[in-house]
Amino acid sequence: MTARYSEDELIARLFAPIAGPAGLGLADDAALLPPSSDPTVATVDMLVAGVHFFPDDPPALIAKKALRVNLSDLAAKGAEPIGFLLSLALPQDWTNAWLTAFAQGLGEDAQAYAVPLIGGDTTATPGPLTISITALGRAPRFVPRAGARPGDAVFVSGTIGDAALGLALRHDPALAARLPAEARAHLDDRYRLPRPRLDLVAALRAQATAAMDVSDGLAGDLAKLCRASGVSAIVEAPLVPLSPAAQEAIARAPAHFETALTGGDDYEILFTAGPGRDPPPGVVRIGEIVAGPTAPTFLDATKTQIVFGKMSFSHF
Repeated sequence: MTARYSEDELIARLFAPIAGPAGLGLADDAALLPPSSDPTVATVDMLVAGVHFFPDDPPALIAKKALRVNLSDLAAKGAEPIGFLLSLALPQDWTNAWLTAFAQGLGEDAQAYAVPLIGGDTTATPGPLTISITALGRAPRFVPRAGARPGDAVFVSGTIGDAALGLALRHDPALAARLPAEARAHLDDRYRLPRPRLDLVAALRAQATAAMDVSDGLAGDLAKLCRASGVSAIVEAPLVPLSPAAQEAIARAPAHFETALTGGDDYEILFTAGPGRDPPPGVVRIGEIVAGPTAPTFLDATKTQIVFGKMSFSHF
């Protein structure tokens, strides 16, 4: 049986090769970032096996998801990524092969998104695999949650609900069996592998009055943005963009329309902008910001209010 890497070996063999210059070869206790006139933006997300991903998911995809959910936060703030720190709490059954595949996937995305590893920590845990990434970015203009004003339009990028429906299919094999293989594959892929919308950074800086990424569900995250801004919103639910795969799933199980709007893991960008703004490609207007302290109102095609059982995913 091959001996597992020591802590020094796994850092030197697997993670130092994907580190950037600021990481100092991962041989020091801290990173050294070059000075900049732009403000630094920091965000952190923790992923736990059995909560944010399935323990038997491919390790490369787990690594990519862990990095991408952080890059999504940076994108929503109008920040371009400059580096990240990785903390790993490894359970007792980890193997060299698993960790090598994890590091390979992480390195692929670090290169693809031009965001080098600059430091981190590793430890053992008796509990499940836990991954924490802190991502850093630069933003000439930081886009807050607290900036929406009455009269602003509400926009969202991409399609909503794919990831939540992908997770639902993992828990409901009967529904999964009723969907075409292509639709199943699309929804599962959106759950496993988010697409951070860094392509929208320039547009958000130029147009957005408030923004956040959709991680816990469109309805609940819009409520958070409205609370931070001291406003409310009216959303026309038929305008919320759904992929063909999501439409197929909802057609077979209409109750999952609520899953799509409240389930989370989309990692699309929700933002507001002043009236008359033309959205960038791949972005649609779904509603309007209004005055008032109440939670956002979602209307169906008959202009009747939709009442959700819950507004979003919550850990507690």
